[in-house]
Amino acid sequence: MPVDTALALALLPDFALILLGASLRRILHLGDHFWGGLEKLVYYVLFPALLFNGLVKAHIAWSSAAPMLAVAGAAMAGGMLLGLAARLLPITPISFASQYQCAFRFNSYIGLAVAGTLHGIPGIAAMGIVVGLMVPPANLAAVWMLARHGEAGVLRELLRNPLILATLAGIAANLGGLELPTVALKFLGRLGDAAIVLGLLAVGGGLRIVGAGGTATHLAAGYLLLVKLVAMPAIAWLLIRAFGLSGVHADVALIFAALPAASSAYILAQRMGGDGARVAWLISAGTLLSMLSIPLWLGLR
Repeated sequence: MPVDTALALALLPDFALILLGASLRRILHLGDHFWGGLEKLVYYVLFPALLFNGLVKAHIAWSSAAPMLAVAGAAMAGGMLLGLAARLLPITPISFASQYQCAFRFNSYIGLAVAGTLHGIPGIAAMGIVVGLMVPPANLAAVWMLARHGEAGVLRELLRNPLILATLAGIAANLGGLELPTVALKFLGRLGDAAIVLGLLAVGGGLRIVGAGGTATHLAAGYLLLVKLVAMPAIAWLLIRAFGLSGVHADVALIFAALPAASSAYILAQRMGGDGARVAWLISAGTLLSMLSIPLWLGLR
């Protein structure tokens, strides 16, 4: 099965940023106060700006994109259902709720980079449509599970979650034909650029590999990695063949399903009092493994 070297190299910058964040915390002795402030900045300002800016500018051709969206949605639904089985392992409810999101959430930055490498602007546009529509259900499922096992009310957390609010606002603005001034678009673009870098640095700064859990916790992490990097892309691959998809839409659907967990999963777990250390480990391990798994899955297409 061929491995696309260019695709593997496309993943290196994101993983390098995670490693850089981990190194900066230890070399520069940056304390919890600094990283806590950085997490809040990314979660409440930068990530929402990135989501809104991407959605408000997207040109969505719903008819031609429908089969691709169906495959992506089915793969993510499969990840959500299979991820529930991790609760059968003897881990704490809040640890399960935190890690559960790593079974289906996706790193859109890597997705856009890989889609652009394969198909240029059309690939980026197609991935943007998928990401824009899959963010709301992914965030809803992640926030609901964390709120259900935490101390906060589910409805309250959903209503005030900045990622969900930004996504809904972006879709509404897109459907309403809102055209922002160039200055506003550039401003949001700058915030979005910062979100990519600082979000991945925050993931690295939050790494807690030593003492992160016992055998059951490691089993849960291994299972969730298999769901995200093997089961989800397998579902997408089978559906692509069943629907007869080809070209950019087939590649984008498969890439989306094979993406590692999003860096925002760690930030969400931290903000809602979850097991951020284990989530950070899962994101880092998944990103490293996806450097091999994504080219391998694409070699099957």
